[in-house]
Amino acid sequence: MKQQRTAGFAVARRWLIQRLLSITSGGRPGLIDVSNLPTRLTMPLRRDGLDPVPLTPVAGDDGAVSKIGRILGINVWLVTDYEQARTILADTTYSTDIRSLIGGGSEPGLIGGLGFTDPPDHTMLRKILMPEFTTRRLSALQPAIERIVEDQLDVMEAAGPVADVVSDFAFPVPFQVICELLGLPTTDRDRFRRLGHDRFDVEQGGAGIFGAISESREFMREAVSKQRRAPGTGLIAAMLRTHGDQVDDDTIAGLADGVFTGGYETSASMLALGTLALLRDEQESHLMRTDDAAVNPTVDELLRHLSVVQIAFPRFARSDVQLSGRRVRAGDVVICSLSRANRHDVFGLAPDRLDPHRQGPTHLAFGHGFHRCIGAELARMQLRVAFRALVRRFPDMTLAIPPQDLRFRDLSIVYGLLALPIRLHADAPSNSIPPTR
Repeated sequence: MKQQRTAGFAVARRWLIQRLLSITSGGRPGLIDVSNLPTRLTMPLRRDGLDPVPLTPVAGDDGAVSKIGRILGINVWLVTDYEQARTILADTTYSTDIRSLIGGGSEPGLIGGLGFTDPPDHTMLRKILMPEFTTRRLSALQPAIERIVEDQLDVMEAAGPVADVVSDFAFPVPFQVICELLGLPTTDRDRFRRLGHDRFDVEQGGAGIFGAISESREFMREAVSKQRRAPGTGLIAAMLRTHGDQVDDDTIAGLADGVFTGGYETSASMLALGTLALLRDEQESHLMRTDDAAVNPTVDELLRHLSVVQIAFPRFARSDVQLSGRRVRAGDVVICSLSRANRHDVFGLAPDRLDPHRQGPTHLAFGHGFHRCIGAELARMQLRVAFRALVRRFPDMTLAIPPQDLRFRDLSIVYGLLALPIRLHADAPSNSIPPTR
């Protein structure tokens, strides 16, 4: 009986993934026909500016667990309650492993890494990376981060009187930092900015998302192969030196790809959205400029408030479970909304407001449990250095376009801005404002 349930779980999971790829690509690579998706299936990725869009209530919803769609008889559940989400994220009875299920193929290294693997594979892979993310190792990157940030602020100053935070600061800083960490050249910057966007953008369709992942992974395979022949000085070289005899290039490439994409795409979105939030809150911006003690709590509150990674890796139920009185069947998909869980009442009064002084539990911006982001402390370090330097270099910066003209990355798992033009100094002329794109 147990074997039958396991087999049924695998079949249901394969059906769902293949069907989602078919639906979201509309049968044509890189395209999507949003009309084919039930409206509620896209709700977890929809926002109004910086705020999550309230879910449309349906009969039976209790506000904590909602059924947002049904595909081939398989339910898709959304969890918005903080405690419920935290419990699920730490529960190893759910699976995130979708390797060998993309299109039914088995190409090695197509997708995987930490996010899409279960223990014991996940445990083994995480042990390979963990030594490179200790406080001591990361502290050695601090001077490089400070140099990169100052160099990009110089670029912004030169671009003035108006500069785009996204292209001139938010993307280049984490991109260069992650290249420094991995030991990669900073060439092909525009290519990887596109790939980073495409792999999280639902509007690209399933084929577009996995095409971007495949292209990025192929670059990493080449980088690992080169460093196996001629070792560099970064994380890739360290993994090869320590584990190169036990694991193949595909495995190391998968880990490097996860670090690379997660390390720059999410931090880039945080820098842009965080700058916008600080522009809207002069009090917090002033504290960050003038009070060193305010930097850490402000950055952590920005992480909670913005939750740029909107949903956690989807969990597949291995067996029937009860969530808030709702029956979730084996093979059903459970999605935890990080953006909504981080705005839960557990964070006190007015959870939709930015307040670095609030008391509450640890936010879920980096996830929770064994899939918690391994680069969380590196991200915090970058954000602390970058935000503090930005508001000190340009203390009177202002938004250079009307707020209603800002364009956001709609329907993206990693939420962000397409552009953020700012006037660097109060006395800057009002002309030469670049359009958003």
